[in-house]
Amino acid sequence: MNGPSEGELFKKVMGERWLTLHPDIRRRFEKNPAPGQPLYYRGELSELTSSRLGKVLGWLTRPFIDGALIPHDDHDFPVDIEVYSRPGCPFIFKQRTYRLHGRAPIRFTSYMAESATGEVLEYVGMGLGMKLVLHVEDGNLHFTSDGYFWDLFGWRMPLPGVLTPGKTYLCHRNDTPQQFNIRIEIRHALFGTTFTQVGVFRESAAPESHKETP
Repeated sequence: MNGPSEGELFKKVMGERWLTLHPDIRRRFEKNPAPGQPLYYRGELSELTSSRLGKVLGWLTRPFIDGALIPHDDHDFPVDIEVYSRPGCPFIFKQRTYRLHGRAPIRFTSYMAESATGEVLEYVGMGLGMKLVLHVEDGNLHFTSDGYFWDLFGWRMPLPGVLTPGKTYLCHRNDTPQQFNIRIEIRHALFGTTFTQVGVFRESAAPESHKETP
């Protein structure tokens, strides 16, 4: 039995707006990663930057949510993405492996879930997460954060915006049926842009380390 897909969640939340997405994007998100059969994407970040505040926040949060906020600047380095599900679990997990130049790989795993009221939530670790609002522009998919929270035993406690890295903006733009590009910006209300990531990704076969042996 297949696990959940991001497409199923997005389609439910977006309603008719889902049909205004580029067909390649819809097909990409509709793929269901069955338990034990993840989806893989291989790409390259042309830009990874963080402001002074971003670097401070990256180092301060590293013990709790390592990889969510990367306090380094780099460019033109590979990134692997693995999208997977777990048996009996409704969440969609996404692990990113950043292979910066001259550094050990940085791995960061988040998961998406639907709230009881039909919201899209992304959890980044330690119960910390953000609500995401989805919209379509020129056929491409955009995500905008609508508040951060700390989930304590099922109760979401809102976090003041000024005490967070800032509002997150993500654009998933289609290039070809097999390729897409991503731009992520986090902008603080008082201190401007704190983090930026820009990259191109393609669907990929399972890495050698993940392939089953006969």
